[in-house]
Amino acid sequence: MEHHVTVGVDGSPESRAAARWAAREAVLRQVPLRLVHAVDWPLDPVFPGLGRQDVDRWADQALSEAARELHGRHRNLEITTRCLTARPAAALAAEAADAGLLVLGSRGLGGLVGFIVGSVAMSTVVATDTPVVLVRVADDPDGPGTDSGAEIVVGVDIHEACDRVLVFAFEEAARRDCPLRAVHGWEMPAAYSYVPFFDPDNERDIGRSVTHMVDDMLLPWRHKFPDVNVSHDVFMGSAGGHLVRASRGAGLVVVGRRVRRSPLGAHLGAVAHAVLHHAAAPVAVVSHD
Repeated sequence: MEHHVTVGVDGSPESRAAARWAAREAVLRQVPLRLVHAVDWPLDPVFPGLGRQDVDRWADQALSEAARELHGRHRNLEITTRCLTARPAAALAAEAADAGLLVLGSRGLGGLVGFIVGSVAMSTVVATDTPVVLVRVADDPDGPGTDSGAEIVVGVDIHEACDRVLVFAFEEAARRDCPLRAVHGWEMPAAYSYVPFFDPDNERDIGRSVTHMVDDMLLPWRHKFPDVNVSHDVFMGSAGGHLVRASRGAGLVVVGRRVRRSPLGAHLGAVAHAVLHHAAAPVAVVSHD
């Protein structure tokens, strides 16, 4: 059986939306759902008078209420709960180690498009190799206007091996029976800015060459997932900006996070960072070599 889906729960509207999204995903994957709450003890002094028993009681209540609601929506879904005493980001990353997917809630930007990605969510994303999905209240699968058949958008990079990103995107599209659109942005080599007489045909030739490379990258996955309706969008310009625009109306945006080990720790690349903060749909971040 495939690994379970884990979701962070803290009683906030964002985490409740994430839990509903995660439950729907677990049903699609036919795997159990695990609800996790992490308490960083002792609490910040801003909460005077709260004892350990009070905190534990509140955490148990948040988990039991979430589990009860989800059982009412998905009666055949196996749901377990865990309450941990640890820093939330570290606890969630550890819990993700044996999960197939980690889902986190994130605040929306009000009337603006995008996310407010808190420190816990950002730290967790870069601390685990398990795919992580960030969900806002507006992304609630049971909310008004949600289109379950909306396309999945995936960012691809012809210069890097991104098999984990593509297999995640194709598997999600197959589960949801929805279209998949691959997006790749490219830029002219820096040396061309020094060419006094630039031939526009060169730009068109490079564009055609890049498009063929994207076709070649997608070909094995088209064969492996013949029922997935795949298209691609190759353009010259910022990949992050184009993915953000493509996220409007999408059911999910999938981006890669290259695993970089450095003295300063892991971090997100510019494209993943832009999409996380500005996308208008849930965002899946998938690590790759």
